[in-house]
Amino acid sequence: MTFGNGFRVGSAALAACLTVGLAAPAQAAYPAEWSAPVKPFRIAGGVYYVGTKGLAAYLIVGKQGAILLDGTTAENAALIERNIQAVGVPLTSVKWLLSDHAHNDHVGALAQIQKDTGARFAASAGDRAALESGAPRGDTDYDVTGYHFAPIRLDRVVQDGESVAVGDAVLTAHLTPGHTPGCTSWTTTVSEGGRSLRVLFLCSITVAGNILVGNRAYPTIAADYEMTFAKLATMKADVLLTSHPEMAHVLDREARRESGKPDAFIDPSALPTLVAASKARFEASLAAAGKAVR
Repeated sequence: MTFGNGFRVGSAALAACLTVGLAAPAQAAYPAEWSAPVKPFRIAGGVYYVGTKGLAAYLIVGKQGAILLDGTTAENAALIERNIQAVGVPLTSVKWLLSDHAHNDHVGALAQIQKDTGARFAASAGDRAALESGAPRGDTDYDVTGYHFAPIRLDRVVQDGESVAVGDAVLTAHLTPGHTPGCTSWTTTVSEGGRSLRVLFLCSITVAGNILVGNRAYPTIAADYEMTFAKLATMKADVLLTSHPEMAHVLDREARRESGKPDAFIDPSALPTLVAASKARFEASLAAAGKAVR
């Protein structure tokens, strides 16, 4: 099985940890850093990191409440909630939950967090069926049951360019399908040190085990990836944030800032660099897949 960041679990180990009827494999199947706690921290403006060492969750805080983007795995629900409270936000102040894509390593905790906060949940139409059933859509080179999660009640379907707001905390949706049919990147603008910064929360753009040729459950997958790469090539971000923090060096940047580099998170080159590298890997995977079916 290949997880979203390329981590693989052998089929025998996966089979041993799966239990019929449960949403996800046992925690032992995950990389240890996915559940390793880190001290939550402010990134810029009202944007906070409240995730774990290996999986991101972002809290966007405004004067009237907060928005939580992603929740990591189910077993991390209490940890994420403690991190939210640790930055001074009561759970009842979280008014909206958002996801970037419907895989259990990013949305597994959201059903519990929704219950504990009373927040509403918004996502794009492409992932609605997966989110409400707990079963991701798409053919993969691993057992997709390893990505099942507790179903999440969807309160709003967002379209491309629509925003979700809690007072002055505003996130705008950008549909970037491929990794999943409803993969959604989100943007906001914050003020930091007298500067206006464009923040992009990028949905995964890795192939990560997706079948690119002959995907019966998701036949437009290759075209969607290509559309997403073209779209992202036109976008700009001063601060790039990702659901697997290592992809944008989020924790490394925080360490550099703590060591005396206040602008460590500001890097307009981070988005085009990551997009170019990811596009090249996608094209190589697509070419290999095409040769394999001929």
